[in-house]
Amino acid sequence: MNYIFDIDGTLTPSRLPIDPEFSVFFKQWIKHKDVYLVTGSDKEKTIEQIGINIWENVNKVYQSCGNQIWQKGQLIRESSFSLNDNVKHELQNFLNNSKWLEKFGNHFEQRVGLVNFSTIGRNCTQKKREEYYIWDTQNKEREKICQYIMKHFPDIEAAIGGQISIDIYEKGKNKAQVLDEIAGEISFFGDKMDEGGNDYPIAKRLQFENRPHTLFKVKNPIETWDILKKI
Repeated sequence: MNYIFDIDGTLTPSRLPIDPEFSVFFKQWIKHKDVYLVTGSDKEKTIEQIGINIWENVNKVYQSCGNQIWQKGQLIRESSFSLNDNVKHELQNFLNNSKWLEKFGNHFEQRVGLVNFSTIGRNCTQKKREEYYIWDTQNKEREKICQYIMKHFPDIEAAIGGQISIDIYEKGKNKAQVLDEIAGEISFFGDKMDEGGNDYPIAKRLQFENRPHTLFKVKNPIETWDILKKI
C-alpha cells in the first residue's frame, strides 16, 4: 500500500505548523510504510510546517505539485515554468478589480514549475488569511479566476490551493503527475478533492484508471489523525 498525503489542510492547518502531538504520532506511523507527500508549496515552507524529520523520512516529497522531487533530502529532478505576459496581464486585472479591497503584497510567487497567485497577497496576517478564505468561500473569486484562465489559455492549468491562492502551471503538470512513478494500490489523503481544487487531479485520475485506491477527503488535520489511528 502506498500512502499519499497533501499537506496544507490535511497534515497541517493551512500554512501553519503541524500539531506537535500529531507530529510525534506521524513520525512513528510512517515507519515501515511507503509514504509520499505532495504539496503546492516549496521545500522551505514545507519544512517549516512539518519539520525536517518527517520531510527527510518519507519515501519522497513532491514540491510545487510534483514539479520538484526530493528524496531523503536529495533533489531528484525539477521542471521549469513561468507566466507569459498575456497571462500576467489578465491576473493583474483580477488583482486590480478584486472586490476584496485589502491587499498585502506578494501577489505573484514564482516556484519551481508553477506560479502561485493571490489577490489578497501572501504577506497577509493569519487573521486576514482566514477572513479572506471565508469571503472567498461565499464569493468564489478563486474559482472564477481559475475558470477564466483555463478557458482563455488552454495550455496551462489553474487550481485552488490553500486558503488564499491559486496554483498555475503547464497543462498536465498538476499533482496527478506523481502517479506516474508510484505503482500499486494508493490511499490518498487531501482536503481539496472537489473539482477545481489542487487535489482533484489525483482523485480524478485514480478513478479514471480504475487502479485500486481509497480516497480520504478530509476537512482538517484532526480528521486525518483520527483516520490514521485506525490504520
